[in-house]
Amino acid sequence: MTALAMAVSDSLTITRRNLIKVKRVPDLIVFATLSPIMFVLLFRYVFGSAIPVPGGLSYAEFLLPGIFAQTVVFGSTITGASLAEDLQKGLIDRFRSLPMARSAVLVGRTVADLLLNVLTIAVMMITGFVVGWRIHTSVGEAVLGVLLLLAFAYAMSWVMAFVGLLVRTPEVVNNASFIVIFPITFIANTFVPIDNFPSALKTFAEWNPVSAVVQGARELFGNVVPGAPEPTGWALQNPVLYVFIWVAIFLAVFVPLAVRTYRRTAGR
Repeated sequence: MTALAMAVSDSLTITRRNLIKVKRVPDLIVFATLSPIMFVLLFRYVFGSAIPVPGGLSYAEFLLPGIFAQTVVFGSTITGASLAEDLQKGLIDRFRSLPMARSAVLVGRTVADLLLNVLTIAVMMITGFVVGWRIHTSVGEAVLGVLLLLAFAYAMSWVMAFVGLLVRTPEVVNNASFIVIFPITFIANTFVPIDNFPSALKTFAEWNPVSAVVQGARELFGNVVPGAPEPTGWALQNPVLYVFIWVAIFLAVFVPLAVRTYRRTAGR
């Protein structure tokens, strides 16, 4: 068996192991799906009437792509927390004693979390249809919108995998990532239009990759404001391309960093 075939086989085995863990610990999937449902209902019915969206677009249709993006970004912390937990319990050292590809643990973890994101987005879409969200584009564009969200989620999982290998407890992963993830998901076009932001925050929001994910999803799902002027700034004018540039950067930087850190950290 070639090295590549062994790496793929080992990665699939670890992916299966992580999915079995989700099945045996249903709390993971329950809370992963309840949180976005709560955000949808909270913003739709509590804040929806107080947040006007110019152009006559319903707030539900404006909101849901933002909730999708926020959820997959926050969901990436599961990767880091799970790896930190495996390190804490000594499971990583057991994996290292086996004749398996060194990258398999990380690939298996990130792929399993990607599949979890598929389920989470499906649940949110169903919830969105219930509260009034609709897709107004073709099936192909809608599928591309989902793939855009999943691609960014997968790239963020590798960032969090690197963070999870730097620390030893899941709690530190959650606390450290929250400091970064919270502002990048809220200083964006996630929940409100950015037109009235202070100039510095507006500039940040325009180049924030989360804003591009949201803008790209809105365009691909047909949830843009009718007749709205074109966004200012290249990033929001070309959101899909901008997102995939960030995905490529994250993967190019953090995949080798995470693999190298895995070898060193687990060997301590």
